[in-house]
Amino acid sequence: MRQRLFIGALFGAFLAVTSAAVPAHADLKFAYVDVQRALNECDAGKRAKAEFQGRVTSVEGRLQRQQNEVQSLKDEMEKKGMLMNQDQRQSLQDQYVEKLKNFERDYKDSKDELQAKDQAVTAKIVHDLAQVIRTLGERDGYTMVMEKGSILWGAPGIDVTDQLIRSYNAMHVTIGSVGEGAGGGVSRASGQAGAPAPSDFGSAAAKRSTISK
Repeated sequence: MRQRLFIGALFGAFLAVTSAAVPAHADLKFAYVDVQRALNECDAGKRAKAEFQGRVTSVEGRLQRQQNEVQSLKDEMEKKGMLMNQDQRQSLQDQYVEKLKNFERDYKDSKDELQAKDQAVTAKIVHDLAQVIRTLGERDGYTMVMEKGSILWGAPGIDVTDQLIRSYNAMHVTIGSVGEGAGGGVSRASGQAGAPAPSDFGSAAAKRSTISK
């Protein structure tokens, strides 16, 4: 009888210890953010998008003018080429070939430049958002804050995107500078073991997000 009581007491103590070691489900607190929406609706994102669209419009105008010149030379060769002497035709053809090469080169360079600009600005803003997300998570006691694009479903009530946008807008900082130095206004704590650093999150989210959307 005593042995049974001892075993029962020992088992009860074991349950008490394991229950204390494993947190209850009620202690877990989750949230998610829509990074692309935050990028589109935050003040920094709106300014970056407007500037980027202005640059795109300027590039498109320049490329259109070059394309018109190429097309004009092509039309002239087709309509008047047979009426020209050999030297005139060769000169016109040389002009056409040169302008076509310039257009194709400028088109590729402009496309690469715009893409690089998009990626660079997006990465800076998403870096800031990641820093703000960490601060909100630590301050409000969230166990985990996930990116909407990485989850299948989430209840609307745990979407903290609006809170993220308001917090970032209130900082009035240069993009990419949140979390730098003591004056950044964002915690630089490393967080729980295994959790990705804000810069890592920013790099991953930037690949799925863009100011050009």
